[in-house]
Amino acid sequence: MPKMKTKSSAKKRFKVTAKGRVKCGQAGKRHGMIKRTNKFIRNARGTEVLSAPDEKLAKSYMPYSR
Repeated sequence: MPKMKTKSSAKKRFKVTAKGRVKCGQAGKRHGMIKRTNKFIRNARGTEVLSAPDEKLAKSYMPYSR
């Protein structure tokens, strides 16, 4: 039986933690930083954990992530 393929876009954007949650980069930091407030830029550092409905969708793109 052939293996299912992982979506390439999902493997570039998401990582699965040890507990099975899905983490991703913060949105809104690709361009246009001049118009953003310093508070927004500061708060959007690092990564965040997806909400439960978004997590379910992201995991459907990565069949072997658990």
